Amino acid sequence: MKPACTVSFACPECGAAARLRLPDAAAWQCPACDHRLPAETASPGLAVPPCALCGNAELYKKKDFPHGLGLLILTAACLASVFTYGWYEKWLTWAILIGSALFDGLLYLWVGDVVVCYRCLAHYRGLPQQDVPPFELAVNERYRQERIRRERLLAQQAAKKPGS
Repeated sequence: MKPACTVSFACPECGAAARLRLPDAAAWQCPACDHRLPAETASPGLAVPPCALCGNAELYKKKDFPHGLGLLILTAACLASVFTYGWYEKWLTWAILIGSALFDGLLYLWVGDVVVCYRCLAHYRGLPQQDVPPFELAVNERYRQERIRRERLLAQQAAKKPGS
């Protein structure tokens, strides 16, 4: 039996947040706009299965941690160390900097990874990750440009519709 995997994604039609549990579900219907989306099952034998929502074979892994919260922790530690350094409390300054580095290291070890699809940005939790490559900026840029072209094309098609 295949392990269960939870997929978090946005509805392609309305953008509503959604979750799907694989391999239990064969299809998904958006509660907001009733858009139906088939969930494709991966063929066995592939090292990295393709995306169940869009069929894209290019996936990457990243830490399952909000980037904004990580930046907030870093900013707070830097600001606190600047103030303590200004007050000539060098030991406290070093304690803050080294403490925040240790806290960051513990978070890195504690937080798991999530697999993300470059095309539809679906997040897979519980998927085996040993063969999934890390994030590549060039591949992401290619898919970002693809999304921009698709949005422009849809906007042009909507503008050409009669009666608008």
